[in-house]
Amino acid sequence: QAQLVESGGGLVQAGGSLRLSCAASGMLFSINDMAWHRQAPGKQRELVASVTSTGTIKYADSVKGRFTISRDNAKRRVYLQMNSLKPEDTGDYYCNAELVNFAGNKVNYWGQGTQVTVSS
Repeated sequence: QAQLVESGGGLVQAGGSLRLSCAASGMLFSINDMAWHRQAPGKQRELVASVTSTGTIKYADSVKGRFTISRDNAKRRVYLQMNSLKPEDTGDYYCNAELVNFAGNKVNYWGQGTQVTVSS
């Protein structure tokens, strides 16, 4: 059974930095798109950043210039470096990826989430 496991969340003051990590595990042939989403209290989940298997990257306008997404295909990991954090970045951050098994099936997976709290 494949899964995604996030780590790296925590409490930080405004202006600080955090680095989130997400590891994919299980019997996988390959990993297609990987992304980070977040859900603030009382709000809908939103896409923060995504990276394709070939390295094409997209960011939400609210994080451009502050967040950097990267992936390490050999380690089956995706990272989110978050700098100049603001209180409005507070929320639960979720890793999302399309995993491909050896039968060629593509399945969308979500991690369990990691909490990020930015104090003012």
